[in-house]
Amino acid sequence: MQGACNDFVVINNTEENISAERLPELAIELCRRRVSVGADGVLIIQEPSKLTESGNLQKPADVKMTIYNADGSRSEMCGNGARCVAKYCFDRGMCSCAGYVTIESDAGPVNAWKAGTGIFRLEMNPTSRVERDVCLTVDGKKIVCTYVELGNPGLPHLVTEYNLKTACESSLWTLGNRLRNHPELEKGANVNFIHKLDEDSIQIKTYERGVEDFTYACGTGACAAVAALMYKGESSGRSVRVRSAGGLLVVDGEFEENDRIRLFLTGEAVTVYEGVISWNM
Repeated sequence: MQGACNDFVVINNTEENISAERLPELAIELCRRRVSVGADGVLIIQEPSKLTESGNLQKPADVKMTIYNADGSRSEMCGNGARCVAKYCFDRGMCSCAGYVTIESDAGPVNAWKAGTGIFRLEMNPTSRVERDVCLTVDGKKIVCTYVELGNPGLPHLVTEYNLKTACESSLWTLGNRLRNHPELEKGANVNFIHKLDEDSIQIKTYERGVEDFTYACGTGACAAVAALMYKGESSGRSVRVRSAGGLLVVDGEFEENDRIRLFLTGEAVTVYEGVISWNM
């Protein structure tokens, strides 16, 4: 499946019953382009956790989504991936309510709706931490960023403005790699280079943690970018058009009373093909 060309192998593990210990190895194998299926990551659909008194789910989710990056590492959340899982659930009648599906993730539960033919709208995990004017030194040069975490535990993002129209691809890749692995960042971070086109339209290029490369799109990165601009007073947060190499995503943001930002991500989700791959489990 793919959302804005962010592509994933989706496995319904309620049917396959692959042990958790084997999933990182499987993700590495399946995501190898040209020699396997090839993908940015693997999305594992599982039975949701049971709701307990101390749980943070308001109701039992329809499914649980576990995300493995191309290098076998886990990711807390993936916006484009969650929209793909939503489509998977809608197509197979795996929703407890006719109008929406609730997906449990490592960063907390998210809800998704159909917003048109092939278009899905996702209520993202809200911002849990934002730090403006974070100054990181790379090769003696100071790079000013906004640090944003979405969900709890937070998915880390750096957002920095860059002229993408004149950027040298190799230099940008090197900078993205250095920032993603910067020693001052405890968990590392996804790195989002943004270029403002107008108040509510931006261009973005994301170097993703776990993929260790630029991807065609990043849903959480798009949301982090809009949140960063909202905190700086540079965006209304209303139907912000986020353009990446993979296509258009639309992000809506609104401030809550505790100064967190509630975020919504809208875009396409596409089933590319279904099949069977032989793997020695």
